[in-house]
Amino acid sequence: MVQWNPTRTKVTTLILFLRLRIVQQKQEALAKTARRDIATLVEKGKLETARVRVENIINEDIHLELLELLELYCELLIARFGLLDMNTREPDPGIKEGVCSVIHAAPRTEIKELHVLREMLMSKYGREFAVGVMENKDGCVSERVMKKLQISTPSPALVDAYLGEIAKGYGIDWTPAVSGSAPSAPTDLKPNPDDKGDDDGGDNALGLEDDKAEVESLLSPAKFKDSTAKLPDVPAPPAADPPPSYPTASGSNGGKGSYDADLFKRLEALKKR
Repeated sequence: MVQWNPTRTKVTTLILFLRLRIVQQKQEALAKTARRDIATLVEKGKLETARVRVENIINEDIHLELLELLELYCELLIARFGLLDMNTREPDPGIKEGVCSVIHAAPRTEIKELHVLREMLMSKYGREFAVGVMENKDGCVSERVMKKLQISTPSPALVDAYLGEIAKGYGIDWTPAVSGSAPSAPTDLKPNPDDKGDDDGGDNALGLEDDKAEVESLLSPAKFKDSTAKLPDVPAPPAADPPPSYPTASGSNGGKGSYDADLFKRLEALKKR
């Protein structure tokens, strides 16, 4: 086990923060390729093969969100490293959730730096504390992290919802079939702009009423196609005021002299006010 060392721990946490970001970028790139392949399968009508691959995509998305949470906790530990370096056998409440989440979730990842940081934290706070964290004693691990670590087969409704979003993202007219009817195949009809690609009673069918925000994040349109951000409309600038008009010199030789005389009179009038 790697022993606790404040300097090394801080450096390891910084490296881990960057490493997690790189891993996420790689997984997102692979996920885009996988979604493109799934869209091709849907277009060819190979729905069963597409559904099997979608289950893997869903699990990858959940794992990706776990890495995002761990990245946030690493940033928290870096920002509050003074609390982490305190000579105590229990972490400060300001960092306890981050410490417990790292210790509990690290074994479920393949990131070397995360395992090293876990061993350092276990060395600092002791074996008894580490055992309690692994058992999630008193709910010390973040509830969101615990949900991401759950192993379960995605429901058919969620798989079909994913397929519908992927198809819509790549311009394929396919929507999930209503429960009890045969699955619909791609057609040449234009997609209905009001069609969201969801089953009737979507949230109830998924059984995720209490976790709607999380499901919406999994089905975020940004995950299913490349999009270019639309710039906001900039209002046209108001019409500029016309420039002030000044007396122009006449074509005669005495024009400039009369203009100077008039200007001199105006200045004298201003002085008398």
